Amino acid sequence: MVDTIVFDIETQNFFTDSGVGRDNFGALKISVVAAYSYLEDRYHVFEEQEMDKLAELFAGARRIVGFSMNRYDIPVLTHYFRRLNTGVPRPNLWEMERVDLLEEIELATGHRISLARLAEANLGATKTHHGSEAGALYDEGKMEELKEYCLNDVKLTKDLYDLYRTQHYLLMPDRRAEGGVTKVAFAKPASTPALAS
Repeated sequence: MVDTIVFDIETQNFFTDSGVGRDNFGALKISVVAAYSYLEDRYHVFEEQEMDKLAELFAGARRIVGFSMNRYDIPVLTHYFRRLNTGVPRPNLWEMERVDLLEEIELATGHRISLARLAEANLGATKTHHGSEAGALYDEGKMEELKEYCLNDVKLTKDLYDLYRTQHYLLMPDRRAEGGVTKVAFAKPASTPALAS
């Protein structure tokens, strides 16, 4: 069977850091990647030196799921996978089926939303840290806290994706009404590999 992978990356640095620059994905350094495999029903966490193991996980997937992954996560990972040693799978993430939940919402509404606000509206849960804190956690050597933060983001993204694929809509905070929500409907997505009967 083929797999569906939900994932998120955190980086040691960002575009605004010295020596990086706007959209210079090749200069970004991964700190951790968290992933969930539907086929294994298991969460994984990888550090920068374990990208070969991450590539092997992705090599068995047909669909990948993330939040703003097309703008950030995939370009960064693509640079890493291209540099892997011969003999290690080098999956082309752009050629896989991709469900970027943020892009799905943008296409449906014309607006962006944070993962924190979307999770709060649909799951009653939220992020444990802000994305801007990931670099500081790495710099301070708080790797376990960083891994838990990244894992939590994957869990939120997976739970949102499960709603997306089963009920075919997500709730989005209504900009016009304080405390209100709007139902954002999606076309019925294809069955999820590893879950299809």
